[in-house]
Amino acid sequence: MQEVTTIRALRAALAGAPRPVGLVPTMGALHAGHLSLAERARAECATVVMSIFVNPTQFGPHEDYARYPRPIEHDRELARAAGVDVLFVPPVEEMYPPGAASWVEVTGLSARWEGEHRPGHFRGVATIVLKLFLAALPDRAYFGEKDYQQLRVVERLAADFLPGLVIVPCPTVREPDGLARSSRNVYLTPEQREQATALYRALWHAQELLAAGERSAPALEAAMRRVLLAVPGLRLDYAAVVDAATLEPLRVVDRPARALVAARLGDVRLIDNLALQPPA
Repeated sequence: MQEVTTIRALRAALAGAPRPVGLVPTMGALHAGHLSLAERARAECATVVMSIFVNPTQFGPHEDYARYPRPIEHDRELARAAGVDVLFVPPVEEMYPPGAASWVEVTGLSARWEGEHRPGHFRGVATIVLKLFLAALPDRAYFGEKDYQQLRVVERLAADFLPGLVIVPCPTVREPDGLARSSRNVYLTPEQREQATALYRALWHAQELLAAGERSAPALEAAMRRVLLAVPGLRLDYAAVVDAATLEPLRVVDRPARALVAARLGDVRLIDNLALQPPA
């Protein structure tokens, strides 16, 4: 595995590399979810690039940028074991040179849900993702469905700017009790870790009700809220049932939909989602 820290060095490393090139963008603190992306890329691409960059512009002023985990030595070992060919680990000034003043904004898809609760978040995400795409010029890029709204924003971004680039959605990787794997899970106390399973239980409860014949999206949302608000100390940001393509709220689940939840346990903010399929 070759490790590079500049865009120039990344392009040199990829010059003449066998195609297709697959890109796995991460913020490090790698876990099974990230590794599943790398493994999928390894199976489908001749060359695999992984980026590790904790992007400051997608964090709000009171969020956890300063304390976000950065176990780079461990990440290197995991990336190497996953078959990554090129590891791109740029410093902040490489991705945001002095005087940087350009931003990318994906309207519509970024307005609700995370966009409402984390103002500026998706502007930072879209900007860094496009910078990574232009730096590596991959043929395929791999994103987890755990950050479902981000995935939809990135798909729109690629369609608008790099229509030849294939965005590959990859299933959420979960713990045996259903909790979605996340780098932020390390912040949870043992009690909070147990309480955090309520997110998946709420999502699955919505799917069970849908399978039993409940088509009202507000009713499914209310059912999810009941599960979540039964957890002592949990602060709910949203529990929504949305169109899987547009992310707009639904009244009736009569098409592919997604249940979205976001909540806080102490200082830890967790998100999750689940595909909802109405019965035939």
